Amino acid sequence: MRKILVIEDERASRKLILKLLQNEGYEAIGAENGSIGLQLAKQECPDLILCDIRMPEMDGYEVLSRLQQDPVTAMIPVICLTAQNDRADLRRGMELGANDYLTKPFTTEELLSAIATQLAKQEMRAKQQQEVLQQAIAKFNNVVYYDSLTNLPNRLLLRERFYQILAPKLQTHQSIPIAVLSLDHLDRFIHSLGTDYSDLLLQAVSDRLLPYGGKVGTLARLNSEQLALILPPVSTRPEAANIAQSILDTLSQPFDLEGFEVFLTCSIGMALYPEDGSDIDSLLKAANTAMKVAQQLGGNRFQLYTADISEKSYDRLMLEMNLHHALERSEFIVYYQPQIDLRTGRMVGAEALVRWQHPERGLISPLEFIPIAEESGLIIPLNEWVLQTACKQAGIWQKAGYSLKVAVNLSGIQFNQLGLSQKILRILEATNLEPSCLELELTESAVVKHPETAIATLRELKSLGIKLSLDDFGTGYSSFSYLQQFPFDVLKIDRSFMRNVTEDSKNAAILIAIIQLAHSLNLKVVAEGVETFEQQEFLRQHQCDMMQGYYFSSPVPANVLEQTIISYTNPSC
Repeated sequence: MRKILVIEDERASRKLILKLLQNEGYEAIGAENGSIGLQLAKQECPDLILCDIRMPEMDGYEVLSRLQQDPVTAMIPVICLTAQNDRADLRRGMELGANDYLTKPFTTEELLSAIATQLAKQEMRAKQQQEVLQQAIAKFNNVVYYDSLTNLPNRLLLRERFYQILAPKLQTHQSIPIAVLSLDHLDRFIHSLGTDYSDLLLQAVSDRLLPYGGKVGTLARLNSEQLALILPPVSTRPEAANIAQSILDTLSQPFDLEGFEVFLTCSIGMALYPEDGSDIDSLLKAANTAMKVAQQLGGNRFQLYTADISEKSYDRLMLEMNLHHALERSEFIVYYQPQIDLRTGRMVGAEALVRWQHPERGLISPLEFIPIAEESGLIIPLNEWVLQTACKQAGIWQKAGYSLKVAVNLSGIQFNQLGLSQKILRILEATNLEPSCLELELTESAVVKHPETAIATLRELKSLGIKLSLDDFGTGYSSFSYLQQFPFDVLKIDRSFMRNVTEDSKNAAILIAIIQLAHSLNLKVVAEGVETFEQQEFLRQHQCDMMQGYYFSSPVPANVLEQTIISYTNPSC
């Protein structure tokens, strides 16, 4: 049943229209003034609004203006009802978003005809939008599940295939082996013969490994040096070990690459479901841990995961011990990487990135210490310090007249803490920063574990006026469904999609599909890892909104960034 909201201050007219609509089979809702009408428009999301122009306190023009300002109500068609027939009044209403006008007194036929016309137009617009959306989804799904170089499944498809194997229930005595393979010394091979030959080698390796998957297994590419194998079920650990050794033997045979005879070794780590993990992520982590042990033992060997294998080396342990005191000793600093509007070429924001200035080891990459901070629980105070520091700095820029938006990453642990919105609100108040100048970045894994709770938290943050960004899109679950469910404002494309985008047609297709998909969902798109002029122009050509990367600037301290703010900032957030 189509829902129509009638905003009319004259009680008799309102009751007459409501009764007429109900008799025609519509669900009709009445509002006696503009203020109540706006509230009902947001709560009920009607299919159409009939709005009187001449009303006390808040007239129809103000109602139109406010409807257009709210994304929830902006797309609802509005038919204005007026006793005036002045062309200037009609034009003003149309400029404010009115879809049609009816001059009082109007006939029943005129009213019903106008309603039917607007509902039909709305249905046509919705159908067109759905078609565009479905095309983007289809294009996205065609390219997002496979690696562009080897055409092997990626991590996303690997996950789906794993659960497909579990669907026909395993026999109680069977296990599923998950192997992670790393090609030994691949960097030296690339340095000697170049990336073209390394690509050929990777494809040749894939060809030799495919038979091991059998009818139910899957071979997938995890990154430039690592492959993953889901193998058919086995009955014993020695059986799994025999398969691993067979893979080593197969790959030890020379490869003929266009006249070059190449010898290759690899390191294999293997974990078993359900003994070593109940889901694909924990099994891949266990297999990766075992693979690192195989590498430390010299490579060209395999290692089955066992509970006593520890991923923590002495160096990692020392870093964790130092990390406990780094915050109180003020060893952390925040760097900022500019974000550039691709349409105007101006700086519109900056991402805050934490760095650790170790007193003995110098600048330590976040890739080293962030995982340790997450495992030890230190990520919570560290995240809060980064957020406080970035907001304070943005407040200083704001006070100086440079209203840059600052983007801050939230870890999954911090996002799932109770009272997150209140903590952030206190930080904003303490730093005098406008909420609209803060953007919080979240990874896919942070929001998909507990979607209902995540949606509630995101809506709470958004109600404060804070912008929300989905970070590293395409590297994790990449599920279309949660893009529809979660109220994000921005989608950040992971830097891995920028590599070779101007030379690799599949990479380009993935990037274009993501941009189209995001825009069909009214999301702004930021591309990370832009390093060349050609990449920038590719993004501009395909209507990407913003970029960040070394082509414009590496992450720099606040005082360095300030030197370029004057010439590149936009006057508003």
